[in-house]
Amino acid sequence: MKTKYQYLNKRRETKLKLVSILFLCFVFQIIVSCNNQKEPLAPPNIVWITSEDNSKHYMAMFDEHGAKTPNIEKLAEHGIIYTHAFSNAAVCSAARSTLISGSYGPRLATHYHRNIQQVPMPDGLMMFPYYLKKAGYYTSNNAKEDYNIIKSDSVWDNSSKKATWRDRKKGQPFFHVFNIGTTHEGVLHFSKEDMKTNTKTNPDSVFVQPNHPQTDLFKYTIAKYHDKIKEMDTEVGEVIKKLEEDGLLNNTFVFYFGDHGGVLPGSKGYINEMGLHIPLVVYIPPKYEKLINEKPKTKVDGFVSFIDFGPTVLSLAGISIPKGFDGIPFLGKNISADDVSERNETFSYADRFDEKYDMVRGLRKGKYKYERNYQVFNYDGLMNNYRYKQLSYQEWKNLYKKGYLNKIQSQFFENKQPEHLYNVEIDPYETNNLAGNPEYNEVLIDLRKNLNNRLTEMPDLSFYPEFYLIKNAFNDPISFGKKHQLDIKKYINIANLSLSNFKSVKTNIETYLNSNDPFERYWALITCSNFGKDAKYFTEKIKTISILDTEEINKVRAAEFLGIIGAQSPVKIMSNSLYSVSDCAEALLILNSMALMNDGPYNYEFNIDIKKIDKTIIQDKQTSRRIAYLTK
Repeated sequence: MKTKYQYLNKRRETKLKLVSILFLCFVFQIIVSCNNQKEPLAPPNIVWITSEDNSKHYMAMFDEHGAKTPNIEKLAEHGIIYTHAFSNAAVCSAARSTLISGSYGPRLATHYHRNIQQVPMPDGLMMFPYYLKKAGYYTSNNAKEDYNIIKSDSVWDNSSKKATWRDRKKGQPFFHVFNIGTTHEGVLHFSKEDMKTNTKTNPDSVFVQPNHPQTDLFKYTIAKYHDKIKEMDTEVGEVIKKLEEDGLLNNTFVFYFGDHGGVLPGSKGYINEMGLHIPLVVYIPPKYEKLINEKPKTKVDGFVSFIDFGPTVLSLAGISIPKGFDGIPFLGKNISADDVSERNETFSYADRFDEKYDMVRGLRKGKYKYERNYQVFNYDGLMNNYRYKQLSYQEWKNLYKKGYLNKIQSQFFENKQPEHLYNVEIDPYETNNLAGNPEYNEVLIDLRKNLNNRLTEMPDLSFYPEFYLIKNAFNDPISFGKKHQLDIKKYINIANLSLSNFKSVKTNIETYLNSNDPFERYWALITCSNFGKDAKYFTEKIKTISILDTEEINKVRAAEFLGIIGAQSPVKIMSNSLYSVSDCAEALLILNSMALMNDGPYNYEFNIDIKKIDKTIIQDKQTSRRIAYLTK
C-alpha cells in the first residue's frame, strides 16, 4: 500500500511530465510559426526611363497612328499601361520642375521656361529624391535636370552623364533616372539639304493630323520622328538589358514615360493633348506584385499626372509622403486600384516659352478638355526662335500668309477665344470648339468653376507679371502667394470679365481702369484687348493711360489695345518703354507685345534704336533674340 508521501510524489512527477510536454509543444509551435513566416521584403529599386518631347500619339501601343516600340511593349507584358497619363506643363523645365517637386508650377513660380531666376522649394519640403536618400536609397540621375528650382546637395548621390545604379553600395536599394534625348525637338531642325536622305519610315504611310498642312514636308517630318521613336525604343531596351545583366528585374520597378508632349508644330509648348498626353508604362517586378493593388498586363484608365509621380515613388519605397506635395500616389501597398481608376481630372498650364509669352490654363475632366486663354490676342503661332528652326513651322506660317490653309489649319495663327471646350475622345486634335454651343453649357460652367477654384486656392502667381514676381516673390513664392491670395482672386475676377458681354461689364472695367492698384489696371487693359473693338468706348481713357501710367508695362498694355483696334500706332510708346527699363524680364514682356504688333494682322513696323537699350538687355539671350527678330 502506497504511503501518502509516495502518492503525492507520484502525482508531482505526473504534473512535471505534463508541463514538460506542454512546454515542448509550445516551443515546437513557435519554431513552426517562425519557419512559416516570410522574410519581410526589402525596399524595391525604382528606375525612371524618360524620353524627351513625345506624346502618346507617336507610339502604336497607345495610338493607331504611332510607331512600333517592341522594347516598351515587352516591358508592358509584365507591367501596367496608363492610358491617361499627363504632364502638367508642355515644355521641359516647367514639366521637370513639377516632377521633382511634386507641386504645381503656378503655385511655386516654376512654370516659366527658360527660367530667369530659380526659386526655392517651400519651407520644410525637399525635392522628393531627398527622402529616398535619407531612407538609405542610392539616388542617381543620368543626366538632364532642367529644374527651375534651387537644388540642394542632398538630392542626388550622382547627377551626371556617368551616373549609374552600379556605383551604389552592395545591397543598397536605388532610385535611378535615365534620360533619353533622341526624340528631342532639336532632331527636327534639319535643313532642306538633309531631306535628300530618306527616312526608314515611308512618308506616304504616316498620318498627318487635320490641323496641319497635308504636305510632303510634314509627311517627311513625321516619318523622321517615327524613326527617332524607334531609336529611342532601342535605347530603352539597352537600359532594361543592363538591369537583366545585373539580376535586378525581379526587384526593380521600371517607369517609362515621356517628359511632356511634342514634337510636331503646335504640340510642345501648348497645353493641348499633343502637348500633354504622355505614354506611361510601369513594369511590375514579380517579387513585388503583392505590394501593389493592380495586376500586371492591365490597362488603367484613371488619370495620373506629373505631380503624382514623386509621391508614387515614395509610396513604393514605403516612405511617408511629406505634407505639402500636391500629388497623390497611384501605386503602393495602400493605394486602391478602384480609387485610381476613378480619377478623371488633370490640370495644366502654359506661360512663357523662351521669349514668347502667353497665359493659358487647362483642365481635362473625363472626355472634356477646357482651356482658358487669358490673352486671346497672343495667338499660338507668334514668333518663337527655337520653334521656327523647324522647317515645318516655317512652311505652316508661309502657307497661312499665302491663304492656302483651311479654317482648321489657320487657327494656329489667329486670335483665340477666351474659352475653348473639346470632346477629345471624338476630337483628339481639338479642332471643334464647343464653348459656344448651348448643348455643352452645363459642362462649360462646371469646368470653369472647377478651374477658378483651383487658381484661387493655389493661388496662381501668374496673375502678377513675371518680372514683378522675380523682384517680390521669388525668394519665397509660397509665402507671397498666401499673403496676396485675396489680391490674386481679385485679378482673376477682373480677367474673367472677358467671359461676359462687354456692355454688361463696361462699368466694372471702367472702375478698374481708374484703380490705384496697378495690377487692377493691368488686367483691365488686357480685358479690353480681349474684347477688341467692342471696347473702343475706352479709347480716349486708354490713350491717357498709355502716356501717364506710373508703370511702363501698363503703358505698353494700353498701346497694345490701341494697336489691336487700329486706333493708334503702338510703336512710339512701346519703344520708349523698352528704352526706359533695365530689367531683362520686364523688357522681355514688352518685347513680346512688340513682336505681336509687328506680326499677326497688325504689321506695325518698329525701328528700334539699339543704342537706347540698356546693355544688360542687349546681352541677355532671350531679349536679344526678340530684338534681333524685330530689327532684321
